[in-house]
Amino acid sequence: MNAPFNPSRTAHRDPFVAFVCDEATAEALRPIAVELGWSPEKVNKGGLRNAVQTLSVSASPNILFVDLSESGDPLNDINALAEVCEPGTVVIASGQVNDVRLYRDLLASGIHDYLLKPLNPDALRDVFAQAQSAMNAPKHVDATVERAHCAIAVIGTRGGAGASTIATSLAWLLSDKHARSTALLDLDVHFGTGALALDLEPGRGLTDAIENPSRIDGLFIERAMVRASERLAVLSAEAPIHSPIMSDGAAFYQLQEEMRSAFECTVIDLPRGMLVNHPHLITDVQVAVLVTDLTLAAARDAIRILSWFKSNAPQTQVILAANKVQPAAVLEISRKDFETSIERKIDLLVPFDAKLASQAAKLGKPLAEIAKNAKAMQPLADLAARITAMSEAELAADKAAPGKTPRGSSLLDKLKISMAGKAKK
Repeated sequence: MNAPFNPSRTAHRDPFVAFVCDEATAEALRPIAVELGWSPEKVNKGGLRNAVQTLSVSASPNILFVDLSESGDPLNDINALAEVCEPGTVVIASGQVNDVRLYRDLLASGIHDYLLKPLNPDALRDVFAQAQSAMNAPKHVDATVERAHCAIAVIGTRGGAGASTIATSLAWLLSDKHARSTALLDLDVHFGTGALALDLEPGRGLTDAIENPSRIDGLFIERAMVRASERLAVLSAEAPIHSPIMSDGAAFYQLQEEMRSAFECTVIDLPRGMLVNHPHLITDVQVAVLVTDLTLAAARDAIRILSWFKSNAPQTQVILAANKVQPAAVLEISRKDFETSIERKIDLLVPFDAKLASQAAKLGKPLAEIAKNAKAMQPLADLAARITAMSEAELAADKAAPGKTPRGSSLLDKLKISMAGKAKK
């Protein structure tokens, strides 16, 4: 758990404090606290609400135990607790709700563990021992190879083209196959499926950011993003459809800036309307993947969006991906006619596979993960591999000529060469 650092509150930190809702829980904790050399008087009544009130005016302990039994919204209340906890506090929660989804969401929010009541003494000893180990473990300095950040926007020419499917799969490939810490930012605030496609609850992080842009910082990103895996985190939303989102786009841009610092890759699922309302969101995007189907309406809008990029974001390399491609006999427009219409080649084609798509949706996994051994999905793997290789080339070029190579130029130049070679084949 982390909160804004306040030196006046950290002059003295107790090794352990607990806030519980009932005497039975208190009686279970006190003897274990004594065994570990902690004061049993640090077991307080009042549960999570009392914890938030107390820690808002005093330093949080090294290890904090909170009882969620009286909480009507545990996830939201844990976020309130995070606001008043000092950096490094290890939080252990307990409650009466036996639900795997709640357990996963609580862990994703930053707590160390969640114990089901009534509390078992052996389980308490184990979790406290683990908490002490986590607290005392040396802080490892990331010794991985330095990498340039890559920002990729995925945009659909039309609704239903499959841009969100491509975005989720690309984020998974970058994180899983290329070991890049990756953020998936789903900017469809009302109808986004980024979290849903990964079988996650989106939380309120994105809507909170839009409503309170001043809160966006590294700690906010850490708390608000939902972890899909060790290297992949998602920021998505399911805002009520009766609540319009009023924003000048500053929050979206600030989120991108914070993610640039926290992750090696950012994949933005960008609704095409954002290009009209918030064109500045493309400023620092190196690669835009324009996802289309082979239809007349998509051809019309592909022409318009490609023209927009040429005029408004010439620094961004656009990759045109035809998705859900079916046999020629059932296509509305052939590939040749589509390319003639838009006056440009399609860079990659992803075939339509209803069975794999259905399986991915049912299991709550990205299409690329479900179809990782299917040749039909190889174009997505090739795209992810190309992007990572090019970001490494960009970093090498920047080091070779510091201050002379514009950010992203090596990536873009190499991408053009790679795509041109692919088209010739």
